[in-house]
Amino acid sequence: MKKITLLLAGLFISTVMFGQFTIGPQVGYTSSTLSYNKNDIQSALKSNLVLGVFARIGKKVYLQPELNYLTQGSVFKFGDGTEQTANLKSIQVPLSLGVKLVDAKVVKVRLFGGATANFIVNKDISTSTLVSTTGDYLTASNFKDANYQYQVGVGVDVLMFALDVKYYGPLDKLVNGSVTYNSQTHTVDAGSSVFMVTLGWKLF
Repeated sequence: MKKITLLLAGLFISTVMFGQFTIGPQVGYTSSTLSYNKNDIQSALKSNLVLGVFARIGKKVYLQPELNYLTQGSVFKFGDGTEQTANLKSIQVPLSLGVKLVDAKVVKVRLFGGATANFIVNKDISTSTLVSTTGDYLTASNFKDANYQYQVGVGVDVLMFALDVKYYGPLDKLVNGSVTYNSQTHTVDAGSSVFMVTLGWKLF
């Protein structure tokens, strides 16, 4: 985390001196799923909140670092009637390289891609069951403290507003562990794929 912070600080300082610079707050939501090859285990991620700040450095080709606070709500349903809800709070640090395809005075259209790091700062796992069970299920330790994703997206700027639609795909696993029920052990090895929509306000 410290290395990423120093890298972003260096990028800010060097590019503000030599290129066009924009910064502002943003708000949005994510809609996502967890995927893995187990037919008797189902999961889904609820739509979640994103609050953060973004900067854009450059003109036609630009660099966009972000710092976001992200809430994630994951629901796991197991084959014995047990359901677990995982509420995660994360600090998300995306870094994108983009290009402006349309650069008119009022409207700009952008394409971008890059990578992001997610640092989970809070994990809350709750379990409910419809039947009596002695199974072993997911715990907070099965969710990694940090995970990484790639991202691609498209954005539209209208005056001072910036609307971005992004897809995040997994570069590693968010959940890694096993659960035991009905006298069988099942591996849970899941990465997250996330669609994110954000609306930003360019302060300058």
